[in-house]
Amino acid sequence: MALEAKVKVRGMTCASCVARVERALQRAPGVEEARVNLATEEAFLRLQEGVDLKEVLKQVEEAGYEPVVARAEIPIRGMTCAACAARVERALKGLPGVLAAHVNLATEKASLEYLPDTVTLPRLHQAIREAGYEPLEVAQEERKAPAYPLDLLIALPFAFLTLLLAMGPMLLPLPHVPPLLQVLTALPVLYAGRRFFRQALAEIRHRSLGMSTLVALGAGSAYLYSFLVLLFPPLFPEEARHLYLEAGAVILALILLGKHLEEKAKGKASEAIRKLLSLRPKTARVVQEGEEREIPAEALIPGDLVRVLPGERIPADGVVVEGFSHVDEAMLTGEPLPKAKGPGDEVVGGTVNGEGPLLIRVSRVGEATVLAQMARLVEEAQAYKPRVQEVADRIAGIFVPIVLLIGLFTFGLWLLLGPGLSYAFVALLSVLLIACPCAMGLATPAAIAVATGRAAQMGLLFRKGQALESLARADTVVLDKTGTLTQGKPTLTETLGFALDPKEALRLAAALERESEHPLAKAVLEAAQHLPLPEAEGVRALPGEGLEGVVEGRRLYLGGPALMERLGVPLPREAQALSQKGYTPLYLADGERLLAAFGVFDPPKPEAGEVVAALKRLGLKPVLLTGDHPIPARRVAEALGIGEVLAGVRPEGKVEAIRRLQAEGRKVIFVGDGLNDAAALAQADAGVAVGTGTDIAIEAGDVILLSPNLFGLVNAILLSRRALRTIYLNFFWAFFYNVLLIPVAAGALYPFTGLLLNPMLAAGAMSLSSLFVLTNSLRLRGFRPYPGLTALF
Repeated sequence: MALEAKVKVRGMTCASCVARVERALQRAPGVEEARVNLATEEAFLRLQEGVDLKEVLKQVEEAGYEPVVARAEIPIRGMTCAACAARVERALKGLPGVLAAHVNLATEKASLEYLPDTVTLPRLHQAIREAGYEPLEVAQEERKAPAYPLDLLIALPFAFLTLLLAMGPMLLPLPHVPPLLQVLTALPVLYAGRRFFRQALAEIRHRSLGMSTLVALGAGSAYLYSFLVLLFPPLFPEEARHLYLEAGAVILALILLGKHLEEKAKGKASEAIRKLLSLRPKTARVVQEGEEREIPAEALIPGDLVRVLPGERIPADGVVVEGFSHVDEAMLTGEPLPKAKGPGDEVVGGTVNGEGPLLIRVSRVGEATVLAQMARLVEEAQAYKPRVQEVADRIAGIFVPIVLLIGLFTFGLWLLLGPGLSYAFVALLSVLLIACPCAMGLATPAAIAVATGRAAQMGLLFRKGQALESLARADTVVLDKTGTLTQGKPTLTETLGFALDPKEALRLAAALERESEHPLAKAVLEAAQHLPLPEAEGVRALPGEGLEGVVEGRRLYLGGPALMERLGVPLPREAQALSQKGYTPLYLADGERLLAAFGVFDPPKPEAGEVVAALKRLGLKPVLLTGDHPIPARRVAEALGIGEVLAGVRPEGKVEAIRRLQAEGRKVIFVGDGLNDAAALAQADAGVAVGTGTDIAIEAGDVILLSPNLFGLVNAILLSRRALRTIYLNFFWAFFYNVLLIPVAAGALYPFTGLLLNPMLAAGAMSLSSLFVLTNSLRLRGFRPYPGLTALF
């Protein structure tokens, strides 16, 4: 069985870094799949069972990057012998993401090394409790990366001083400054930018050049050239004896500033996940033996009873045992109206209790909670790479060597044909600095991170990142009827008795339907709720037809027209007329004659008509696909404005229907309830499962609407289209920006203006490119949910 792990990787700065880390991970034994996200600085791994994670991380380190590993010491109470220690150790080592675990009986502590992005401290606590012991307060340590702000505090003031000393006498009446003073102010900036030189050495050692190589070559060359001019002036012609210390210092300072702003913007891109997880309360009020006590929420285990007072957040997923209230689930479904909750109703951790106290029995904790699943699905979707990003990664892999060749060619050409060595050197620095492929590496992950996070805030979960692309490119929406377009709560509105009294017929039909979960069965049972029901024996489902069973000694059949046709039971005109009226007909027969007929109606959802109209305005063709009778299906379709209807389709036939549409060249979205529509959801280019707020574990859907409100479908399509446009704009900027400005840096405008691009401006432009991509992606945070037809278009 494949295992999944997530590793935070520090030191990645551009698309070349991403490609290098992915190659390193894919070389590691036992790694089936590796996807690296520059925006979140995370690697998502699919591993074979039993793989040594330390060996996998070693590959990352050898590639020149730092996998984030946390260490913790957990005091444990209750161990009495070596067997106890061994049991706890086995429990901890069995968790995905635990690199090493050692339990010391003498000190009663567990020492751990683990991946904090794969396994959390609460999950480690839970494993210890499940083993039968009690974890106490934890001492945790995590290796920290050098912070950009600290280096910036050094780089910015000293770079400004160096620039003032170098350029000041040209602009202001200042005295001549000895070159040694420039050296003293420029050296601290060189120290502040040391990370780029360390990373460049790693890139060169692994023959995979990237952003750090370009920065180190650009800034390092400026420093080296200046030092050589100072130490060995006779080596240089008179016109080439210029110092470029201010250029090297300002280049490093600008790029450090750009990377710092980039880090802050990337943090905002992933803010949605942190907001989701921050909704969990820190403490819970546990009821034990009639007494209440407050404990950390992470210490809850399934079965605990917790009391939640009005206005408090529910600490974990559970079921209401006592009390009645309204719970605000807006963070989960995007629905503004609170939902009524009473005994037997499910509640979700992080939602807000309304006016009444509730007693809740905990059912899910830790990584099993809906909130944790939401965060996990958002993170997994963010790791997706569309085709355009894969192409960009390949381009980035060869881009830097090409830039180096262009830089050397530019240097040689200027040296031969230009004014001299100094101009050739300036052109070389500018080419190296402006060509960094950072923006290409951020173009896709930044947009997807923001879009999927914004979707989660609106009650839309992208289980698969590629659904963003599939939804955006679709031209056909196939909609299931029952429970998707309709309310899914059909009501029995007409009963016709033929060989039985209508009330007696309803009593027998309800006896057959007693154990069924079908929506039509619920309509029959609700209509018969005040009648005494007899016992039914030998009830069995007839797939696609109905039910068969024995009630009060009589073998009865209950189903639709297909069942009556197979049994050879003739239908009177009044019974056939039910379908023509738009009802879903149910017929009760004894195998030879019709006993009664029932007319069931499932009204469309209030918003369904407006949603269908919106889909059409978006250029999508709606199709109604249902197993229901063609006549009521067409009535619903006509009421909603759907022109194409595929009715009377069995579950296995839905897959064939979608395949036929795809064979016509259509890109198909299928929208269903995620239960009997699983195969169709999987077959479609994008499957959208309509959930109920807690059905996050629906495996077939690519996208889950946590609210049954169909406006979520329109929001998902609109957001996907906007995200894809954002990605393309990011790539246009990132790629063409470099392509256009490299000739400028090389001196293409010199014949017309007599000027070369200053290396400091080139460094600033490079940082600006990445910041544009991130800022453009962050605009997706402002996406507004679909409020109504006129407001949208």
